[in-house]
Amino acid sequence: MTTSDTFISHLIELRTRLIRALVGMLIAFICLFPFANRLYTLLAQPLIAKLPAGAHIIATAVTTPFFVPMKVAMLAALLISLPHTLYQFWKFIAPGLYPHERRFILPMVVASTVLFFIGMSFAYFLVFPVIFGFIVSTTPQGVQVMTDIGNYLDFVSSLLIAFGVAFEVPILVVALVKFGWVSLQQLKDARPYAIVGAFVIGAIFTPPDVVSQTMLAVPLWILYEAGVFVSSFIAKTEPIAKTD
Repeated sequence: MTTSDTFISHLIELRTRLIRALVGMLIAFICLFPFANRLYTLLAQPLIAKLPAGAHIIATAVTTPFFVPMKVAMLAALLISLPHTLYQFWKFIAPGLYPHERRFILPMVVASTVLFFIGMSFAYFLVFPVIFGFIVSTTPQGVQVMTDIGNYLDFVSSLLIAFGVAFEVPILVVALVKFGWVSLQQLKDARPYAIVGAFVIGAIFTPPDVVSQTMLAVPLWILYEAGVFVSSFIAKTEPIAKTD
């Protein structure tokens, strides 16, 4: 088989995997669409629980009562089909990997998926109640909290993604050490900068109160330490790649 034929076969395989991933997302969306309004209500529950009596989330545009829940259903479909999507990605790259690379990458893909969902769950169940409780409690007298459903979705989706990505820190740390880009000692020496960076990130991605900032910064620091610990364990059991 020529180089051109090999390249074309890879493109065909990539197209097949992408189509299967998109079909999986579409099937998930079709199944979730009838429950779009319930999904939005579930997503809005952390704010609804903190609103004063008589306050509601409102819709300021004609089409938002339909399109915003549909967006929630699309996001939920994307998340639910994520394992299937990653499986298609794995099936595409696995044939080109060495056995030791497969042993490393597959657990990393699984772990990154689990950590992403844990990060979003942490935000929904622990961070959102604190944030919305702070916002409602600091509302000036005479001002009624009436958040638009579209603005709420934009706010919580950005926070969910931020916490999901933040919980990928151990994966990043382990990969840096595994491929020899950073040494364990460098990671340990960078610990004070990692702590400061965690609080800077917490200040950027959360409302301006100490509690919510700390609720992102502390897990980031703990996850950094977890990555260092796992990297040290791997270093004892497997050789670490060396850079030139």
